[in-house]
Amino acid sequence: MSVFIGDGKFDNSEAFSKALVPGASITLTEGVYLTGPITLPSDVTLTIEKGATLKFIPEFDRYEPVYSRWEGVKCYCMHPCIFIPDARNVTVRGEGTIDGSGQAFWDYIENGDKRHTRVAPTLPIEKKLAALNPGYLDQPGGGGGRYCQFLRPPLFQPLRSDNVTLEGVHIIDSPFWTIHPVFSNNLTFKGVSIKNPYLAPNTDGFDIDSCTNVRIIDCNVDVGDDGICLKSGSGSDGIADKAPTAHVHVEGCTVHGAHGGIVLGSETASGIHDVVARNCHFLGTDRGIRIKSRRGRGGTLENLEFENLYMDRNFCPFTCYLWYRGGAPDPTLPLYEQKAHPVTPETPHIRNLKIRNCTGTNATASAMLIAGLPESPIENVEIENCTFAVDPNTTVDVNEADMYLGLGTPESRGARLKWVKGLKLDNVTISGVEGKQIILEEGCEDIR
Repeated sequence: MSVFIGDGKFDNSEAFSKALVPGASITLTEGVYLTGPITLPSDVTLTIEKGATLKFIPEFDRYEPVYSRWEGVKCYCMHPCIFIPDARNVTVRGEGTIDGSGQAFWDYIENGDKRHTRVAPTLPIEKKLAALNPGYLDQPGGGGGRYCQFLRPPLFQPLRSDNVTLEGVHIIDSPFWTIHPVFSNNLTFKGVSIKNPYLAPNTDGFDIDSCTNVRIIDCNVDVGDDGICLKSGSGSDGIADKAPTAHVHVEGCTVHGAHGGIVLGSETASGIHDVVARNCHFLGTDRGIRIKSRRGRGGTLENLEFENLYMDRNFCPFTCYLWYRGGAPDPTLPLYEQKAHPVTPETPHIRNLKIRNCTGTNATASAMLIAGLPESPIENVEIENCTFAVDPNTTVDVNEADMYLGLGTPESRGARLKWVKGLKLDNVTISGVEGKQIILEEGCEDIR
C-alpha cells in the first residue's frame, strides 16, 4: 500500500507510480504533496480534498518525452503533469489545488526570447526532443518555443481517452497550456478554476484539441493567453488527422484577463463545428469572442452559436478573421497578400455563425472585426439583439482589435467588415464611435 506524505518536502513520485493502477481510488487530505509527472490509467478516481495541494516538481528532466500533439503538430514533447493516455472512466475531483510550478518553465523560455527566435537546443531534454523530432524546424508553431525544442508540458492532458471528468479543483501556475485534451471524447469540466499570471507565456486555460462531446460548465479562468480555446491541429499534419473538434457546450463560465474569452483557432486544420457558448462573462479579456486562423492552417469552422455573453473592457468584443499573425513565419511572405490565392486543403473557411443577445461594453480598440480572405470570405453570419459599445475616451490603437497583418488601419473604431458574404444585423447597436459605425471594405456582399 502506497503512503503519501503531504509535508511539502517528500517526493511522492514513486508512491503515485505504485498506486495509480486501473481501478484505483486515491484521496489526498490536507497538505502539500510534491511529485514528478504522473499517469492515470482507466477507472481511476483521484480526489484532492480542500486544503490539499498536488504540487509538481519543476525539474525539467523529469518530464520525459511522450508522443502527443504540441501546438497543433503530432510530435514528442514533455510528459504532461497529469497524463491520461488511452484510458476510460477517469475522474479528478475535489476542492483542493493542483500547482504546476510553472515559474521555472516560464523563466527559462523567456530568457533570451527562446519562444520566438531560432535558438538551438541546449538542455538535455531539448536535445532529446530534437533527436526524436527530425524536421522540427519546418513544423508550424504558435510561438511557444518549437525551435529550441523546449516543448513544455501541459498540466492536464487526456490523450485518445473517453469519459474523463475534472471537477471542482483549483489549478494554478501551469507550465504551458493548462487543460489540453487531445483526440478524446466525452469530456466534462465542471466548477474548475484556473489561475495563471497574465504575463506567463502560453498559459491558456482550456485548449480542446480534436475532441468531441465536451462540456465546460461553471468554470472560472484567469490566465496569460486564451481563456477557453478550441483547436484541431495545424496545417498538413492536422488535415491528415481528420479529427475535428465538435459538439462542444460552454456555459456559465467567467474568463478574466486572457487574450480571448471563447476562442476558436488558430490551429483549425481538421475543422471545428457545432459549438455553443452561452451565459458567460468575459471581463477584461483582450477579446471576447475570438475566431482566428490564416492561410496554411486549413479547416472549416461552422455552425457556431454564441448567446447571452457579457463582455466588458475588451480591446474588441467580437473578432472573426483569417489573418492571424501569431507564430507566423516571415510576415513579408505572401501569406498576408490581399490578392486572392488558389484554394487548397490548407485554405481555412468560416461559415454559419449566430450571435444573439450579447453585450460588449467599454471596448477600447473597436466594436467588431470580421475579415475573411479574398479566396475564402466569411459566410452567413447572423447577429441579433446585440450591443457593442466603445469607450469614447479610449486611447488604445484601433489596430489592437486583434493580432492581424496585411489588413491596414480601419477608418474608425466601428464594425470592420472585409471579404464577408452574407451578414444579417437585426437590432444591433454600436455606440461610442466617431465616424462610421459599420465599415464596409472590399469583398462584402449581401450585408443587411
